[in-house]
Amino acid sequence: MIWKKWFSKNTVTPEKLGDFRAVVVSDIGCIRANNEDSARFIRPAMVGDKNKKDFLAIVADGMGGHASGEVASLMAVEIVSKTYYQRTESPEESLFFAFNKANRSIFQAANKNSKYRGMGTTCTALVISENKLFMAHIGDSRLYMLRDGQLKQLSTDHTYIQSLIEQGILTATEAEKHPDRNVLTRAMGTKNSTEIDVQEINELFEGNDRILICSDGLYDYLSSDEMSQFLAHSVLNESAHAMIELAKQRGGHDNITVLLIERVAADEFQPARPTQNIEEP
Repeated sequence: MIWKKWFSKNTVTPEKLGDFRAVVVSDIGCIRANNEDSARFIRPAMVGDKNKKDFLAIVADGMGGHASGEVASLMAVEIVSKTYYQRTESPEESLFFAFNKANRSIFQAANKNSKYRGMGTTCTALVISENKLFMAHIGDSRLYMLRDGQLKQLSTDHTYIQSLIEQGILTATEAEKHPDRNVLTRAMGTKNSTEIDVQEINELFEGNDRILICSDGLYDYLSSDEMSQFLAHSVLNESAHAMIELAKQRGGHDNITVLLIERVAADEFQPARPTQNIEEP
């Protein structure tokens, strides 16, 4: 496990935080016969004193061909979300446990059923606890934050090309068009155990910020500058659909999934029904 933690001096009291607005849009793209992406945003119900009040966002991009990629990504989303809310530890510990459980479950399912052999998935999850952010990440789906018009990537791709960038062999510009740019070095479910990036983000989620979690079907076709322009000037739903449409116009060779989140000010906040009730074990 890679476990990092940073601290910020900024604080926001809970009564000033308000709530969050989110949109999830997933498109099959122009070439694929099925959609192997899965995504979910969870506004939890209060179903017991031990249950967390945290919000949870997840994007998973399955692989394995035919139906198996869909199975792997959906398993990742469902197991991570359910397990996270069953745990009583810190957000980092709970995410780490949930990712490990999902990884083992997918690996075991692949070994038990020949048609699922070799399936796996990326998985990027974000916990919002008051104004703090916690991430768990495997693969090359990405987590971004938009602040003051600047889009910052908060996750690190687990790809062969990213390792070449870190070694100084390739530049980021050269990597954008490299034929091996989507070759993964880590994925969920392809091995019995895997390394997981778990960290508390060193940025607080503040009033004008926006969060983007997406599969590679989006950022393979849109630059960071283009994504920041869409995020800065549109309402969430319009922004998500516009980015996906542009990716499809440019080829859309993969499934495209976009999950966007923004904070709703306390004076605009209207209580929303929970996205999902998580049963206690």
